[in-house]
Amino acid sequence: MLTRHKTALRGHFMLSVALMALTVTPALAQDRENVFQMLGRVILGAGSMKVAIDTPQAVSSLEQEDLDRLQPSTLGDLFKAMPGVQAAGASVRPLGQAFNIRGIGNSEQTASESRIIVTVDGAPKFFEQYRMGSFFGDIELFKRVEVLRGPASSTLYGSGAIGGAVNFTTKDASDFIDEGKSTTLRFKTGYDSNGDGTRQGLIFATRQGNAEFLGALNFSKGGDMKDGAGAVLPGSAHQRVSGLLKGKWTLGADADQSLTLALSRTDSDLDDTVVAQTGGAAVAGFGTSDVHTIDDTVALTWNHKFAGNPLLDMTVQLSHTDTNVTKDNFSFGAMCAPGRTQVLCDSRFGYATTTLKVENTADLSRGAWDNHITVGAQLSEQRRTGSSIAGPLAFHPEGSDRKLGLYAQGEFTWNDRLTIIPGIRVDFGDISPSAAVLTAGGTAQSDTAVSPKIALHYKLNEEFAVFGSVARTERLPTLDELYSTEGATTLPARLASLNLKKEEAETIELGVSWQRRGVFSDDDSFAIKATAFNNDLTNMIGTTARVAGGPAVPYFSNIAAAKIWGAEVEASYDAERWFGALAWSEVRSKDRSTGLTLADTPAQNIALTLGAKMPDQNLVLGWRGSYYDKITTSSATTSGASYHTHDLFVTWTPDIGALAGLEVNFAIENVFDATYRNNLSLDNASGRNAKLTLARNFTW
Repeated sequence: MLTRHKTALRGHFMLSVALMALTVTPALAQDRENVFQMLGRVILGAGSMKVAIDTPQAVSSLEQEDLDRLQPSTLGDLFKAMPGVQAAGASVRPLGQAFNIRGIGNSEQTASESRIIVTVDGAPKFFEQYRMGSFFGDIELFKRVEVLRGPASSTLYGSGAIGGAVNFTTKDASDFIDEGKSTTLRFKTGYDSNGDGTRQGLIFATRQGNAEFLGALNFSKGGDMKDGAGAVLPGSAHQRVSGLLKGKWTLGADADQSLTLALSRTDSDLDDTVVAQTGGAAVAGFGTSDVHTIDDTVALTWNHKFAGNPLLDMTVQLSHTDTNVTKDNFSFGAMCAPGRTQVLCDSRFGYATTTLKVENTADLSRGAWDNHITVGAQLSEQRRTGSSIAGPLAFHPEGSDRKLGLYAQGEFTWNDRLTIIPGIRVDFGDISPSAAVLTAGGTAQSDTAVSPKIALHYKLNEEFAVFGSVARTERLPTLDELYSTEGATTLPARLASLNLKKEEAETIELGVSWQRRGVFSDDDSFAIKATAFNNDLTNMIGTTARVAGGPAVPYFSNIAAAKIWGAEVEASYDAERWFGALAWSEVRSKDRSTGLTLADTPAQNIALTLGAKMPDQNLVLGWRGSYYDKITTSSATTSGASYHTHDLFVTWTPDIGALAGLEVNFAIENVFDATYRNNLSLDNASGRNAKLTLARNFTW
C-alpha cells in the first residue's frame, strides 16, 4: 500500500534535484514564453511590482496558464505545487476546505481563518462556521491567485495576518481580446472521471472605445467521488453556478485614470449532503441536510495616476462581500432543540463586509535612489449573522466588527542593488454584540492592533541575492471568540470570553536566491529561492478546558504560547524543449506549554514537476510527483502516514487546420490510484481522476 511508503523525504529531495539536473537539455529556439519560470513572475500584492525572486518575502502566484493546466475544482487542487500552502479540512468537498499557510489555519478551529487574510479583486473576504469551510468562490472566475506567506503581509492587508494573505483576481475582458479585434466569445467544457463531473463555461468579452466589458457564466456538477480503494467520499457530490460581470473604463485626457466595476457570484446548491462538510468522523454523527451557499463580491475601483505628478498615484475602492449558508431538511432534524443539538435545526449563517479603502503611492526618487512611499486608510464594517428555527445560536453569535486601519510602507532601492522596505499599520477595532448576545452576557469591545515590519533585499551580483525581514503583528479577538457560549450538559457551562488578550506574532525570515539565464544554452533560465522562518506566537487563543463538577469557565482564553519554524525552497527551470519546477516545504512547531507539535502543522512535503515542450506540435507534456512524510502532531486527527502521488498532464493548442484555436488540457491525477489521507484533511483523498477540458475562442 502506498500509504506505507517509508522513504525519508530528505532522500526524495536530493533525488528530485538530481532528476532536474539530468533532464535539462539545451534549448533549441529563441522566441518563447517563460510559462514555467515561476520565480520570474511579477508579484502585485507586496507593494510596487517586483518579480517573485526579487521580493524580500516568500511569495508565489498562479496565472491563467497554471489554472488551465491544473483544472482545479477545490482549494486543494490549487496549491499542489506551491511551497508552504495547502488546503485543510475536507479532501474534496468544495464547501469544507480552508487555507493553511505555514501551519496556520484549519477548518475545525474557531477563528483559525482570521489569521489568513483573503481578498477577491482587493475586497476582503471572511467566513467561519462550525463544520464548514472558509471560501466558496468558484475558481473558474479567477485568472490569478497570489499567496504572500508570513505576517509581513499585515502592513497592506490588515493586522493579524499571522499566516499571510491570499489574493484572487477575476478575469478581465482584455485577457481574451486579440490585438486589432474588438470582441471575443469563448466556449469551454470539461469532464472529470471520478464522480462523473461536468463543467461548462461561456465568456463574452468586448472592447468599445475607451471601455471594455466581460460577462462570464459557469456551471458544474458531479456525483460523489471515490478514494483509491473505491470507497465513496460521502457529500462530495456538488452542483454550482457562478457568474462574473466586469467593466473597465479608461478616462482622462492623458488616459491616466481607470474605473473598474466587478460583480461576481457563486451559487452552490447541494441536496442531501453531509452536514459536516469538513469531513472526518463527524460525517456519520451529524447526518445529512440540504446546504445552499451564495457568495457575492462587488468591487468599484478608481485609479488616477496623475500624469506629470510623481507624488500622486491614487486608488480608491468601495467593496461589499456577502457570504450566506442556508441549511435545512436535516436527516436528524427530530433532534433539533436549543443548545448543543441546535446545530441540527434549519438555520442560516452569514458574513457581510463593506470596505472603503483609499491608497496613494508617491514617487520620491532621487539620484541613485528609487523611492516610493505608500500610505493608506481602510474603513470596514463586518456583520455576522446566524439564526435558526430554535432561536439565536449561542455557538454562532451575531454582531458587527468595525475597523479603521491606517498604514504606510516605504520601498527604497539604491542603484537597483539594495532594497529597504519598512512598514507599519495600526488598526482600531470596535466590536458590538447583537441584542441576543447582550442578553447572554456580551459587552462591546474596543482595542488597537499595531503591526510594524522591515525587510531588506541585497543583490550581491546579477545572480545572487540575500534577503530578510522582521515583522510583528497583533490579532484582535473575533466575534466568535468573544461571545460564543455553551450551556451546561455533563460538563460546566462555557461563558462569554470578555477578557481575551490580543494574539501576537513575531517573525524573522532569512533567505537567498540565485538566478541565471543561459545555463545550458543562450536562452534557457534557472532560478531558485530558499527561505527560512521563525515565528513566535504568544497569547494564543484556544478553547478553555473544563473539569467535571467544576465552575463555569470562559469559552475561550489565552492559554498558550507557541513557536513555528521551518524552511521553503522554490526552484524552476525553463527552456524551449524542457521545463522543471520544485517546491519543498518543512514546517515544525511546538506548543510551549506542552512541548507537543501543533495540530495544524503540515507534513514535510516536496512537489517535483518535469516536462517537455514540442513547439512544432504545440504540445506540452508533464509529470508531477508529490511526496509527503509521516507526521505526529498533538492530535491523532492531524497525524498522518507518509505517501506519494503522481499526476500527468498534456496541453495541446493546434494552430493549423480545422482545429486551429482549440485549447485542450488533459490530466490524470493520482495515476496509480493510491489510497491516502493528507494529515490536514479529515478524510481520504480522491482516487484516480482523469480530467479533460476543451476551450475555443471566436474573435472578431
